Amino acid sequence: MDALRYVFKRILLMIPILIGISILTFFISNTIPGDPARLILGPKATPDGIEELREEMGLNDPLYVQYGRYVNGIFHGDLGESTYSQQPVIDDLERYFPATLELTLFAMLITVLIGIPFGVISASKKDKLPDQFTRVFALLGVAMPAFWLGLLFLLLFYLKLGILPGSGRLDNGVSPPDMITGMYTVDALLTGNMVAFKSALIHLILPGITQAAVTIGMITRMTRSSMLEVLQSDYIRTAQAKGGSENRVLYGHALRNGIMPVITLLGMTFGHALGGSVLVESVFSWPGLGKYAVNAITYLDFPAVMGVTLLIALLFITVNLIIDTMYHLIDPRLKYN
Repeated sequence: MDALRYVFKRILLMIPILIGISILTFFISNTIPGDPARLILGPKATPDGIEELREEMGLNDPLYVQYGRYVNGIFHGDLGESTYSQQPVIDDLERYFPATLELTLFAMLITVLIGIPFGVISASKKDKLPDQFTRVFALLGVAMPAFWLGLLFLLLFYLKLGILPGSGRLDNGVSPPDMITGMYTVDALLTGNMVAFKSALIHLILPGITQAAVTIGMITRMTRSSMLEVLQSDYIRTAQAKGGSENRVLYGHALRNGIMPVITLLGMTFGHALGGSVLVESVFSWPGLGKYAVNAITYLDFPAVMGVTLLIALLFITVNLIIDTMYHLIDPRLKYN
């Protein structure tokens, strides 16, 4: 009951946060210099045509009236119509978001499989050669810009060696799997389409590694720092004195008690990766939410900007709720407050 009450309270807290974000984003978007009606009509627009379109779009109404109309639409499942794609924003999000989610999940999987073990090894071999190697590796990952690393990968693995694809989600001639989640690898597995699964997985490698590079470095450093602190504890020395194997002491005792800060950082980086994959998606021509957001900002597509912002905010809050709940699964001593 305590867990359910805690989750319910956190869900209620989402409401004022999302309202505040929507108000802030709406008013900032609508005070940016520029006229969406003029952009839609193009260079041949006439003053009368612009004014007529502004009236049709409701842009001449006071901002509070426009915001009230927008909130009313949200409660009816309507996020407005994109002025760039001429499609309902919710349909655009359903089309573009799964690509970004698939890329982010793949990048986070790489981060966990590499970053945490590297951090444990670095801490257990403090100041030795493995520690020096992982620290340099982590520093390089954090220091290298994503767009530069992506271009480097394209030059090496796509243009020079030709062993990995450079853009898109599938090879030419490969049809997308039947849509269930919108994530090609998942949908291909669910429908047994192994040709599409192989193609989708190969296309994920370069953008996934590029996006994971920075987070691997951060997770490695955080894991190392947390493990070094835990390894100085009395109970670790007791476990070692009892003759416990090195792996059991490291992973069964030290990592379990030092994983909390790492989980927190994973949750934060996951949220940032969902909203900050613009550079990676642009370099690899990945048809995801990042490219959609860039187009929306370029064309002053306010409904699309609002839709992307609210979606990312909702996901970020949800991920943090999941992370906070995981704390209690890992450490039962914690109380739900």
